[in-house]
Amino acid sequence: MKVAAIQMVSTGILSENLVQAQSLLEQAAQMGAELAILPEYFCLIGQHDSDKLAIQEAYGSGPIQEFLSDTARRLGLWLVGGTLPLCASQPDRVFNSSLAFNQQGVCVARYDKIHLFRFDNGVESYDESRVLQRGSQPTRFALPSRDGHTWQVGLSVCYDLRFAELYRSYAQDGVDLILVPSAFTHTTGQAHWEVLLRARAIENLAFVAAAAQGGTHPNGRRTWGQSVLIDPWGQVLAQQAQEPGVVCGELDSARLAQCRSQLPALQHRVL
Repeated sequence: MKVAAIQMVSTGILSENLVQAQSLLEQAAQMGAELAILPEYFCLIGQHDSDKLAIQEAYGSGPIQEFLSDTARRLGLWLVGGTLPLCASQPDRVFNSSLAFNQQGVCVARYDKIHLFRFDNGVESYDESRVLQRGSQPTRFALPSRDGHTWQVGLSVCYDLRFAELYRSYAQDGVDLILVPSAFTHTTGQAHWEVLLRARAIENLAFVAAAAQGGTHPNGRRTWGQSVLIDPWGQVLAQQAQEPGVVCGELDSARLAQCRSQLPALQHRVL
C-alpha cells in the first residue's frame, strides 16, 4: 500500500492552511497514495493557544470536517486529518482530534489526543492543558487496501509518542500500521523524534507513518519536520527534513509478515 505523510508549515489563517493541504493531498493522489496523513494542527497554528477555540467544530459538522470528507471522496483517498479542534465538555477547552475518512468521505474513526504536551526549558514554554481536554481511548480502524491486505491502523498524536504503553496496546490488538501526526518543537524533535519513532516501530513490529509540521511559523514557533515512513525493522523508507512536501512510500504487508515471523517478539511478552 502506498502511503503519503504530508508535511506542512501551517499559519494562523484557516483558509490558507486548507489551500496548502489541498495542494499537497492532490500531489499525494497523483503519486498513487491510497492513504494520506496530514500533520497535527494542519488547520491552524495561531498566535495564541486559545486561537483554536475560535475554529472549534462539533463532531460531525463544520467546514474543516467538510473539507476532509470532500477531499477524501474527490481524490479517492483514505485520509487522516492530522488534528482539528472539536468541542469539549468545557467551553474553554477543545479536544485535539484526529479523524479518519474512507474513500467515500465517511468518517470511520475519531481519536482524541490522550497525552497533553508540557515543556519549559526557560526559553520555550508550552502547556497544552491550558486549552485542550485530554482524550481517554485508543482508537484503531481497518483499511482494506488494493493489495488485498486489510491493514489495522492505530491512531496517535505527537506527544503520545513518549508513552510506549499506548502503542503496546495497539500491538496487542493486532495493529500493523501506527500513525503519528505531529507538531514537534525543533528543540525536542532534534533530540528525540526519530529515535522514538524507530523504537515504536521496532518494539511493536509495525510500520509507522509520521506526518509533521516542519518549519518556522508566522507566530515564531519552529517545528522540527522530518516527516517519515518507517518499516517494522526500524528502517527509514522515506523522509523529508523541512518545508511543505509529500513523503510517499510503499508499505509491504509481506515485509510485515517476514519481520514478525523471523523475530516473534510480540509472542514472547511476559509482562
